[in-house]
Amino acid sequence: MKMAKELAKAYDPKDFEDRIYAAWNDKGCFRAEADPKKTPYTIVIPPPNITGQLHMGHALDETLQDILIRWKRMSGYSALWLPGTDHAAIATEAKIVEAMRKEGVTKEDLGREGFMKRAWEWKKQYGGRIVEQLKKLGSSCDWSRERFTMDEGCSKAVKEVFIKYYEKGLIYRGERIINWCPKCRTSLSDAEVTYEDQAGHFWHLRYKIKDSDGYLELATTRPETLLGDTAVAVNPKDERYTDLVGKTVILPIVHREIPIVADDYVEMDFGTGVVKITPAHDPNDFEVGLRHKLPVINVMNDDATIVDDYPAYAGMDRYEARKKIVEDLEKEGALVKIEEYSHNVGTCYRCGTTVEPKVSTQWFVKMKPLAEPAIKAVKNGDTKFVPERFDKIYFHWLENIKDWCISRQIWWGHQIPAFYCDECG
Repeated sequence: MKMAKELAKAYDPKDFEDRIYAAWNDKGCFRAEADPKKTPYTIVIPPPNITGQLHMGHALDETLQDILIRWKRMSGYSALWLPGTDHAAIATEAKIVEAMRKEGVTKEDLGREGFMKRAWEWKKQYGGRIVEQLKKLGSSCDWSRERFTMDEGCSKAVKEVFIKYYEKGLIYRGERIINWCPKCRTSLSDAEVTYEDQAGHFWHLRYKIKDSDGYLELATTRPETLLGDTAVAVNPKDERYTDLVGKTVILPIVHREIPIVADDYVEMDFGTGVVKITPAHDPNDFEVGLRHKLPVINVMNDDATIVDDYPAYAGMDRYEARKKIVEDLEKEGALVKIEEYSHNVGTCYRCGTTVEPKVSTQWFVKMKPLAEPAIKAVKNGDTKFVPERFDKIYFHWLENIKDWCISRQIWWGHQIPAFYCDECG
């Protein structure tokens, strides 16, 4: 007589999960075929970054997608769950550079070719780990269609779209204010900047009016940018300063003569109603500078040290320079007072360094013509948000969106498909 096998007291996933998953995969249970008799249903996996491994957020997200795709598959749809991983340019390069730093090696030591070889090895290791983790979750992806955002097909698509948009006039190269990370040494898009409350100060300063005993008082959270001031601005409706518009002030410690301009950007009831204008280091000031044709003076290098044009501060880190500039302002009698002030500051989403707004020549996408049909799609009901309140965030984002910076100063990632003539530029 044959005895029945006794059930184990505890469930051991190793005895079942890999075997069952392999059987599903081998039988093609997850493969999606184009079938004219079936309605298609597709989910493109939001590709996990190859920066390490999956986390709990991924586990939840993939489980929800898996439920949807299995339900549709069993309901008779031709259901495709398309898997893939993302090269995550800035994040991945930062991780690789950090790993190299621990070995005492820099990017420059390896050169571009050597660094790229190392980056592809990283992709093989961590991209492979992520795929195995997805399989461990039981994700019913069609693995025959797996993609990577830098594989040949995706690279070709990026190039094709870039050229198509460039020919339509939607992509251009120009000089605009961008978010710059002094540690990663690259430009960032607006979505790659994380805002956080930081304790800071308001430095109240006096700018002497030329050929007068009078002063204009203003306040700033970043006295080091004073070196690049090219104007001070007041509101055109502010009667306190009407007679001063068109006159000039002497920039403290630099002693450069700069104009007093009238601009609606200035809030009359905020502070003294006078603001310093530094077009090279503030997005709002940049727009004011364009309207009034002001010079744009960059005062910082790519590592956020002060440029050589200011010998007293040249080579100093921006915060070191700030301390010295405040001391010099006090010696000159231009510092009125310092008050504590907490404000929202942009930081790099990957390394946490405070972002430096600066004017730079980069590649941009014109966003207004692309945002308009997306706004219209929600307003006319073609696209719906659940819950509905999220449409307010969506409209606020798209109605205020600026041209999008798409170039990065890193080695890992898609290269801009543009080439320059050495003779004429």
